[in-house]
Formats: sequence, structure tokens, C-alpha cells
Amino acid sequence: MNNLTNQSIINANEQTYLSLLVSVEAGVGMLQIFIAVCDADRQRENIIANYEQELAPNHNIYRVYLDSQEPSLKQAITQQVTLTENAIAIVLGAETLGSFNQNESLKKFFGYLQWTREALRELKMPIILWIPSRIYNQIPKQAPDFWSWRNGVFHFQPELSLVQGDSSINQSLGNIKDNQEGSVFSLEQLEASLAKAIQKWGADSSKTEVLYSQLGTLYTERVESAKSTDRQKELILAQEYLEKAIVLQTKFQKLEALATSLNNLANLYYNQGKYSEAEPLYLDALKMRRRLFTNDHPDVASSLNNLALLYHNQGKYSEAELLYLDALEMRRRLFPGDHPDVASSLNNLALLYDSQGKYSEAEPLYLDVLEMTKRLFTGDHPYVASSLNNLALLYHNQGKYSEAEPLYLDALEMRRRLFTGDYPDVANSLNNLASLYDSQGKYSEAELLYLDALEMTKRLFTGDHPDVASSLNNLAVLYRNQGRYSEAEPLYLDALAMSERTLGANHPNTITVRDNLRHLQQQMTSL
Repeated sequence: MNNLTNQSIINANEQTYLSLLVSVEAGVGMLQIFIAVCDADRQRENIIANYEQELAPNHNIYRVYLDSQEPSLKQAITQQVTLTENAIAIVLGAETLGSFNQNESLKKFFGYLQWTREALRELKMPIILWIPSRIYNQIPKQAPDFWSWRNGVFHFQPELSLVQGDSSINQSLGNIKDNQEGSVFSLEQLEASLAKAIQKWGADSSKTEVLYSQLGTLYTERVESAKSTDRQKELILAQEYLEKAIVLQTKFQKLEALATSLNNLANLYYNQGKYSEAEPLYLDALKMRRRLFTNDHPDVASSLNNLALLYHNQGKYSEAELLYLDALEMRRRLFPGDHPDVASSLNNLALLYDSQGKYSEAEPLYLDVLEMTKRLFTGDHPYVASSLNNLALLYHNQGKYSEAEPLYLDALEMRRRLFTGDYPDVANSLNNLASLYDSQGKYSEAELLYLDALEMTKRLFTGDHPDVASSLNNLAVLYRNQGRYSEAEPLYLDALAMSERTLGANHPNTITVRDNLRHLQQQMTSL
């Protein structure tokens, strides 16, 4: 771990610590379950000591230790905590469960967790449960009910200065590479915490800013990952919260957080096709990060990459290429050897060349990405599936159908293994394979896959959604190619109306559907 990477981890942990502190303070007097994930004993103790000191003047803080033989969360708290008005419980001891052949105690722990919802309702206090990542990774499967109603998850990444010589870290490091996302919250917890924070500190305090930022980021992630239940409403909320965070971050000169919020708001506009609104925000975030980090830094590389993506989608290929190359070179300097960020930059550059028809330049990059992701992620992994899919798209675009088909099939099967049931990536693979068969004139095979993809997207996204509009458009294209104009037209009309409602009239996807409909109607009038 180089000094830059360790400093980035320290900065991320400081933000996570602040988020935990604000969430706990805002949750006093309510039952709030917070999960804190940390793998180093010294690091855990330092964090707890810090927030105990900050909270002590106005709160009654209890360290609660789980019984290794009967690790019941409720039993430990009710036996060791006096139920006062300002109580906060810190639960320790889970880090020893499952080690040194204590598998039976770990099973009991999960069993108690699974059935704590009703048992804990009487405890009107924030509860911070400290666990190592090896236990955290098992909770969704072993205690799904507990997982579904926990309030927030705070990941503290290992810091070099705090893990050297710490034997407790060694068994857990291999399990956390996919869990370094920082803090993970439920909307209900954040909204409740925000309401209490506004009441306690006011709408314009530095502590409230943290919650605005978290809510804006969470709503943005939900919209981008297709988890939102009401996309339009959550888009509006994401924008409002991010804008409030930006105002307060500017006021309190929290420049690193401000750059992140500017970037996140730009992402929100970008995903709506509002490129003219996204560009100045991306530029501001990039300039700010360059001032904050005078040397190479992952955040600067990320800003370069995001601005390049914007120009790429606007068809400004020469501007995009320069930025993609800058991001790639910076990431190679930051992360020598294989690294997901390097693979991402290679992939984006390949996509740029692919979209320009520079297939001979795109292919070796796609192959490099595929090999790198296979080395980085043994077995099935979403990045590997995406790499297979992108290489297949390249061959498809070149008319190399026999080379594209097995890659599409491999990507589809891997995604089905990774994501049981309905999932956006699976629907994407079904659409791509259908498009290949459509290109080959295998219309009956293509129709079945397009229909499967359409039904899956409708189940995934109730009501209007861009992916549903895209699936309607794809099926309409198939019918048009077959001369089934009367079946294609209503699908195009539905796709256009939905795309306009969800993305706006000027989004590139909407323009594509509108052009497709116009061409169809021209064909119909010429008959």
C-alpha cells in the first residue's frame, strides 16, 4: 500500500467516522441499529474512543460485550445497559465469534440476530454493532430479516499504520475487496436522522450537511442502479439533496466533499442526458480536485474519466480520447499492475474506438480488459461478464457473428449464475443476443429473447423506465425488419412516449426512438 493510497483510505475513514457520529447523535431516543465494519483491533478501539469522547458530555454511553456462549444482542444490552433517555450502546465481542473453532457460537449469533426485530423494539436508543468483514459478508444470507431492517452500515477500511502487526486483520483482508464502498444506509434511517438533525441543529448546520450529502448520494445510486421505486420522484430528491449539500459544503469550505457532490450532481444530469448541465459541474469538480491534489490522485483520474464519458456521448471524440488517455496513464501510475480502475479506463477507451469504427484499435484493448478482469476476479464476476459482453459487441458490430455469439452466451450464462431471477444485466444480455440473431435474420430466435427481455424489464421496473422504453424500441425494430409494420408502430409510439416522460425530449435515446418511428412511418406511407 503506497502513501497516497493509505492517505485516501484515511480520508475516506474520516468521512465515514463523521457520518457515523452524526447518525448516532441524530438517532438518540430512537431504536437505530448501526453496523460498523472494521477488521483491525487497534483501529476499532481508536474509533470507539474518539466518538465516546465526543458524545460523552451529553449522552450515557455503554460498552456492551456479547457472551461468547450465548451471543444474544438483546440479552447483552438489557443486562448491561441502564435504559436512560440519552443511552447509546456500543456492542463488542462479535469479532471473536467463529474464530478458533467457535463455529457453533457464530451460528447462534446469526440465529439471535435473525429474530431480534421484535425483541429490540422496546430499546429506544442507537445501537452500534461492531463486526469484522468476514461476519458482515454472511449477514444477508444468515440473518436476512435483521439485514432488511438495519439502519446503516459503516465500513472502515484498514489503515496501514493501524494494521501492521495486527494478527486479527490477516484472516479478513481477503473478504473485503467488494465491500469498501464506505457507508451504506437505508432511506428510512437517513430521512429520520435528517428530520431529527434539522430539529436539533438547524437546516444549515455542518452536521446536517453530512446527511444531505448521504441522502443525495443514496438516491443517485438508487436511480443509477435501477433500485428506485419511483424514478422521477427519486431523481428530484437526489438533485435537491445534492444541491443543499453543495450550498453548505461551500459555506463551510468542505472542499473535498464539495468536489464529490459536484461530481455526483453531474452524474445525475449525465444519466438524464442533460449534458449541458453536467459539463460545468464536471469541470468544476475536476478543477477543484486538481487544486486539492497536486499530484496523481484517484479522484482526479475519476473526474477525467467522467468528463471523457460526457464528451464521448456527445460525439466529441477527440476531446474524449485525450481525457481517457490522461485518466488511463494516471491510473497506471497510481496502480501498477492489474487494478479495476485501470481495467475500467482501458474499457472506456476501447468503447470510444469501437463507437468510431476503429475496430482494430478497440479489439486489443477489449482483450486486455478481459484478461485483466479474469486475473483480478477468479470465477464469475460482473466485471468479467461485462468484458465478455463488450468484446461480443465489437465482433457483432464488425459482422463477426460466429465469434460474437459464444461470448454473448458466456456473458448471459455468467450473469444468470451471478444474479438469480430478474436483474438488469441479465435483461441486457438477452437484448444483445436477440440483436445478434436479428442481424442474422434469425427472427424467431430474436423475438423470443426480446420478449423475455421486455417482460423482465417490466417486472424489474414498475411503471415508466428508460430500460422498458429501450426494450419496446428493440422489439419494434425487429418487427420493422420483418415488415410487420402494424405491430412495430404501437411499440415505437409507446417507447417514444415513455422515453420522453423518463428522459426528456432531447435525450439521445429519445431522439433514436423518434427517428426510428419516423423512418417506419415513411416506409408505411410509401407502400
